[in-house]
Amino acid sequence: MDLHMMNCELLATCSALGYLEGDTYHKEPDCLESVKDLIRYLRYEDETRDVRQQLGAAQILQSDLLPILTQHRQDKPLFDAVIRLMVNLTQPALLCFGNLPKEPSFRHHFLQVLTYLQAYKEAFASEKAFGVLSETLYELLQLGWEERQEEDNLLIERILLLVRNILHVPADLDQEKKIDDDASAHDQLLWAIHLSGLDDLLLFLASSSAEQQWSLHVLEIVSLMFRDQNPEQLAGVGQGRLAQERSADVAELEVLRQREMAEKKTRALQRGNRHSRFGGSYIVQGLKSIGERDLIFHKGLHNLRNYSSDLGKQPKKVPKRRQAARELSIQRRSALNVRLFLRDFCSEFLENCYNRLMGSVKDHLLREKAQQHDETYYMWALAFFMAFNRAASFRPGLVSETLSVRTFHFIEQNLTNYYEMMLTDRKEAASWARRMHLALKAYQELLATVNEMDISPDEAVRESSRIIKNNIFYVMEYRELFLALFRKFDERCQPRSFLRDLVETTHLFLKMLERFCRSRGKLVVQNKRKKRRKKKKKVLDQAIVSGNVPSSPEEVEAVWPALAEQLQCCAQNSELSMDSMVPFDAASEVPVEEQRAEAMVRIQDCLLAGQAPQALTLLRSAREVWPEGDVFGSQDISPEEEIQLLKQILSAPLPRQQGPEECGAEEEEEEEEEEEEELQVVQVSEKEFNFLDYLKRFACSTVVRAYVLLLRSYQQNSAHTNHCIVKMLHRLAHDLKMEALLFQLSVFCLFNRLLSDPAAGAYKELVTFAKYILGKFFALAAVNQKAFVELLFWKNTAVIREMTEGYGSLEDRSSSRRAPTWSPEEEAHLRELYLTHKDVEGQDVVEAILTHLNTVPRTRKQIIHHLVQLGLADSVKDFQRKGTHVVLWTGDQELELQRLFEEFRDSDDVLGHIMKNITAKRSRARIVDKLLALGLVAERRELYKKRRKKLASSILPNGAESLKDFCQEDLEEEENLPEEDSEEEEEGGSEAEQVQGSLVLSTENLGQSLHQEGFSTPLLWLQNCLIRAADDREEDGCSQAVPLVPLTEENEEAMENEQFQQLLHKLGIRPPASGQETFWRIPAKLSPTQLRRVAASLSQPEEEQKLQPELQPEVPGEQGSDEEHCKEHRAQALRALLLAHKKKAGLASPEEEDAVSREHLKAAPKKRQLLDSDEEQEEDEGRNRAPESGAPGIQKKKRYQIEDDEDD
Repeated sequence: MDLHMMNCELLATCSALGYLEGDTYHKEPDCLESVKDLIRYLRYEDETRDVRQQLGAAQILQSDLLPILTQHRQDKPLFDAVIRLMVNLTQPALLCFGNLPKEPSFRHHFLQVLTYLQAYKEAFASEKAFGVLSETLYELLQLGWEERQEEDNLLIERILLLVRNILHVPADLDQEKKIDDDASAHDQLLWAIHLSGLDDLLLFLASSSAEQQWSLHVLEIVSLMFRDQNPEQLAGVGQGRLAQERSADVAELEVLRQREMAEKKTRALQRGNRHSRFGGSYIVQGLKSIGERDLIFHKGLHNLRNYSSDLGKQPKKVPKRRQAARELSIQRRSALNVRLFLRDFCSEFLENCYNRLMGSVKDHLLREKAQQHDETYYMWALAFFMAFNRAASFRPGLVSETLSVRTFHFIEQNLTNYYEMMLTDRKEAASWARRMHLALKAYQELLATVNEMDISPDEAVRESSRIIKNNIFYVMEYRELFLALFRKFDERCQPRSFLRDLVETTHLFLKMLERFCRSRGKLVVQNKRKKRRKKKKKVLDQAIVSGNVPSSPEEVEAVWPALAEQLQCCAQNSELSMDSMVPFDAASEVPVEEQRAEAMVRIQDCLLAGQAPQALTLLRSAREVWPEGDVFGSQDISPEEEIQLLKQILSAPLPRQQGPEECGAEEEEEEEEEEEEELQVVQVSEKEFNFLDYLKRFACSTVVRAYVLLLRSYQQNSAHTNHCIVKMLHRLAHDLKMEALLFQLSVFCLFNRLLSDPAAGAYKELVTFAKYILGKFFALAAVNQKAFVELLFWKNTAVIREMTEGYGSLEDRSSSRRAPTWSPEEEAHLRELYLTHKDVEGQDVVEAILTHLNTVPRTRKQIIHHLVQLGLADSVKDFQRKGTHVVLWTGDQELELQRLFEEFRDSDDVLGHIMKNITAKRSRARIVDKLLALGLVAERRELYKKRRKKLASSILPNGAESLKDFCQEDLEEEENLPEEDSEEEEEGGSEAEQVQGSLVLSTENLGQSLHQEGFSTPLLWLQNCLIRAADDREEDGCSQAVPLVPLTEENEEAMENEQFQQLLHKLGIRPPASGQETFWRIPAKLSPTQLRRVAASLSQPEEEQKLQPELQPEVPGEQGSDEEHCKEHRAQALRALLLAHKKKAGLASPEEEDAVSREHLKAAPKKRQLLDSDEEQEEDEGRNRAPESGAPGIQKKKRYQIEDDEDD
């Protein structure tokens, strides 16, 4: 659709508004409905904003809406609708299009809408329109909160939004072409606001505590009013010209006069005495042209000085992504009457509104009541009004709300956030850079105000300044902020004005910090350091490693009598508390069920350290946590039996984890090889502050490059900016003796331009510094001829030291810290050892070399790197400790792998049998990857072991060895767990069976006690629910969580009983999730067989005797003494738990299972026989026929254990 042709429906709607006759506007009867129709059309406009453009082209706002607003104010519904329509029409173009369009067609529509908005702004620049708005706003504000309706609040907000939209329209500089002290469209708008009295209403809204809801709207309007103003110039309006301003103007005129005189002199030299049409041609010797001949110059000799090889060439176009950022904020002087009005407004705002308004806005920001990025208005107001207060008549009480450490922290937080977002959000980097500039201006003004407080005649003000500086200089983040901003300065996103403010703020901060250090003498500051540490496994044998406790059997026997006496006294004490000793680590990644070995070692450590009460308390606590198997004694164990058990634990050679290595250097060199999680810990400490050490942080090429970039525009910079640049460069060159940082060709070209400038007399400080640097360079060049080559590069501190002190000086200083060099004899010995041990299978080559290398002490990393340098190895990765050397599979090896897979695919442990029988030994991971690559298996879980966990118990004659084997297996499982990733799901799958097999013994006592308390009916109901769930899962073939819904009062009371809930926990029934579930649920992971086992464990003893009286065996141990029976029962439980751990790790042999099952049939109680399934009994009978053979003690990891079993 052609936007120049108005839509017929839109045209008819606009015609129905009314007409203007002279100065009187006659509205049509359907005027209100037409305005509402226009609002509806704007709501459904397309992405090109066609309705908005057509209404702007027809000048509806100028010819219809403004006359309706001014002449028909008494028609309240029409007035409200017109205000709504105006707010919509005047909203910023960026809000209409979302962002600045990049496509040419949409960019054209954007600029067209912007043109219409600028026409609206000119139309509003009349006292009549703002007079109506201010009168309406005054009447609404006169209403109390109890009289004000919701429609009144909406109208107040719309009037404020309309004023905001009109002020927000940017000025068209090309169209206006206004100079300073001339009234622009924005000045005319401000003057109309002043004449209408709207500025007084804004001051009332800002100062009234009852109108805090409009604080952000007021602050936004105020920021737009002072958009183009300079606060320091505004503060001096009407007070006459100061002597400082007059001297600055005189200096500027003097610079311009000197340049004009230099240009006149140059032109006079170019003109000869005798006119000649033929200038002549000259051969420039020593300057080659494109070919091999000398250059021919076709102009006069007076033009030879300006000759350049780039003359006549097309300048290279810089891509947009590499162009420097443009300056968006332009400051200009408004008309005098407007500046006087704005100065008075600022004074009244500071005296009556600033503290209250800024406190309200800060509260809105902290409570997140504001919109996104509204904190930018807060930071602008802080910077502007504090600068105005400092320049007009400095009164710290007027800005006390924002003069605190909390404000520093707020600004620093936002500045850091903008800085990080600019680095991450590259598409919106320019927007984040503008916000960062606002935050930097606010930070600069805070520092300037605190600096001004230092020279205040009031002692209380100076003391407040000292407290603020003490807090600011103490915190490290405030000191590191400027370094981070300099190092990440990007001129493509950040304009030159940001760099100027950053340089001036850094200069002010360093000046204040230096003065504060001199006044204090010694300054203590906060220091934070990120320390990398590794997450190491818990060392269980700290007492043993320390060497302060007995370790040999003779020493243990000598210690036991004293311990026995203490244990006798503690055993008689019934008040011994168990609350202070927790036998497990709840924060550990190892499950509680698998921490029994660690608890056993802790008990032994307490005994070895002579802490008998703690050992006894820990034993009793562990018995409460792990009652199954009676590993830590039975529930009714006597004190004498406890002491005997502790003696067994003391004398048992329990395996322990190895502690970390002592050598810190070795740990640092092996960091890359260890697969342990690294954590960054921030260490906070205090140190004495040294100003020169802090200044050295700025001695880097990135900071110097930013300063030099700003120095290139020294002619446009102010005198203060040039002074800040030279002061910082002088600190680096003179105070730190690092003048070589400025030995760079681009810097010398800048110095050459400065020294040849006709107005160089106006830049005496710059000229003096340039001569000082050049003198230092030529003095160095007389000694070091390579200094001319160094001009081509930016340098760091190490290169600077080499330039000044001689090349190779750094190497001489660091030679003492370097590793010792290899002599030819040592290299020959290393080569011989490597060739000897490299083909030894199952041996670490580097460890063997370390063992046989009897020369200067070397580390593993040094040996590996030197082997690579000698060409004996291709890469450092060839010497990785974990895993096997990667070797390609041959065709015969692949056929062998396929044959072995087909042979053992129906066995319980496919992968284990393959690793035993394969010819070329490979790691488990390599074999699994190859099986997947060949397509023999679809996923890794098909290679998991198919095994069954059963509870078995036997009598083990040697209790100490059982403890050792049990704990050894527990520790080996913890070590192997992160390495055997392929078996995690298998172990998780078998965990339910293991828990199911072990909970039978733990629920026996609970079930009997509940039967005695009268919970027989609820137990029977629970048993039926479990059996019914098992039957349903067998029929359906799938399982899901089943809720236990008690339908009777007796069952409900039982479900609320703590002991009954404890039984449910023991059985593995899941409690209800908080806030989401009501009933306990049978987990979906329990199989039908497991459910039936749990249900059978709930049977009463009388029922079990009736069901299977013939299965009760005769136990010969019952007629013996009770003490022997308890010992045998404990040893039997330890043997069963040991076998369970071996089966879990895949290390149990069939002979061991056969021996345990036979002993179990002789000594197990009748309840265990009732719970065993028929299939398990058949397996036990089949195993009873197998020959007996003892399994050797195995203390190796899983992946090596498979080969050991084959050897046996």
